[in-house]
Amino acid sequence: MYQSELRWQPVVLLLVLSLVWGANMAFIKIAALEMPTLLQAAIRSLVAAACLFVWMKAKRMAVFPSRAVFLHGLVLGLLFGGEFGFIYSALDYTLASRVYVLLYTAPFFASLQAHFFLEGDRLNIWRIAGLTLAFVGVASLFMEDLGAFTLLALRGDLFALGAAFLWASTTVYLKRFLAHQTAPLQTLFYQLFFSIPLLFIMSAVFEEPVLTALSFNTWFSLFFQSIIVAFLSYLVWFELIHRYPVSLLHAFSFFTPVFGVFLSGTLMLGESVGLSVIVALCLVSVGMILVNRRG
Repeated sequence: MYQSELRWQPVVLLLVLSLVWGANMAFIKIAALEMPTLLQAAIRSLVAAACLFVWMKAKRMAVFPSRAVFLHGLVLGLLFGGEFGFIYSALDYTLASRVYVLLYTAPFFASLQAHFFLEGDRLNIWRIAGLTLAFVGVASLFMEDLGAFTLLALRGDLFALGAAFLWASTTVYLKRFLAHQTAPLQTLFYQLFFSIPLLFIMSAVFEEPVLTALSFNTWFSLFFQSIIVAFLSYLVWFELIHRYPVSLLHAFSFFTPVFGVFLSGTLMLGESVGLSVIVALCLVSVGMILVNRRG
């Protein structure tokens, strides 16, 4: 049953989801000590897609309702694969806290793309103000001097921005071509399924093969990324979407970069979070709230 306001139970679930997503990049970096990051992304998509396929069959849900949906799903999956290829590669070069801040500029790119490609989704004064704040936040992050680490971090930062752009492109493409003829779980499956070959190819081309035995930490990290994040957390998210207004749910998405910076970055990985990261986080968060403001 669809409800117009959030009670305490969904609020708790949303905070748990934000914590799970906020811890994800730390687990990627932990596993990267023994397994290349792109290979992790490929395995994540493979395992999650298999689980989701079984779930959809149990629900008697059609996987590909038509040939057109198949082709649009293919494009969606390639965009998704590119996005996560950038995310996982970014973590090889820069700090998780910086990746979280830069990745969550995706609404910045989505608003710009929607203005040109989606009917009735135009920029207004609030969105322009939000985009300006987000841009200033990102600029302040790039102005930070990281010493000898700066050049490597710059590559990772650019990868994270590339991921944000592709995330936005995936959202806009989905809304334009698939939202009216597919269910949310179907579009999630297309993103996971069609990203598998792309990510395995990227791993084979850009990464060295795995030569060491995997520890418990790495196996648990893969389990967390694949089952907890890419399968179970997204199932819960889409169930909430069916029951509550999306505008209310997305308001809680801004907790994810906050948890990401302090949980993944500081607590789990011991990264030093400088003033520029805090300033950028605040500016981007406030900017994205304005971008999502109605009216």
